[in-house]
Amino acid sequence: MITPQEIQEKVFDKAVRGYNADQVDVFLDELTTSLEELLSEKYRLEEELAAANAKLDEYKAQEGAVIRTLESAKGLMNEISASAEKRADIIMKNAQLNADTLLRSAQESVDRLKDEEKDLGYRVASIKNRFKNILQAELDRFDNMSQDIFGAFPAASEDEAGSTLEKELTQVLTREE
Repeated sequence: MITPQEIQEKVFDKAVRGYNADQVDVFLDELTTSLEELLSEKYRLEEELAAANAKLDEYKAQEGAVIRTLESAKGLMNEISASAEKRADIIMKNAQLNADTLLRSAQESVDRLKDEEKDLGYRVASIKNRFKNILQAELDRFDNMSQDIFGAFPAASEDEAGSTLEKELTQVLTREE
């Protein structure tokens, strides 16, 4: 490739009918300036291309890192999701166990209260029977006492027997106190 320096240093032979030397020199100067500008632009564009290629390589490297990061994040999200599902299963199982325990405890309490109710029913029935037996015994004793009292006074009138009965009961009751 011809350089601007070579254009400037080029010397042409003079001929009788040749080109105007001043015009050729001016044209060569313009050509040199244009070529220098083009070469300068070429170098600048080559540098920009190199910088763009370097950035492209950097972006490609970053793209790989971003893709790896996204894949890592995706894997992490899958792990978190699986972990959350496992925790949810564990929580559900614990809740079910707690519910079963509470239900079993409540059932045991109900059974215990039913047993206590039966026991209290038996005790109340037993007390009622004992009270009935005591009352019956007292009624029988009262009947025996009135027969003894009325038997001792067969000719007495009912009023006299009643007042006599009151006296006898009062005596019996005072003796028992």
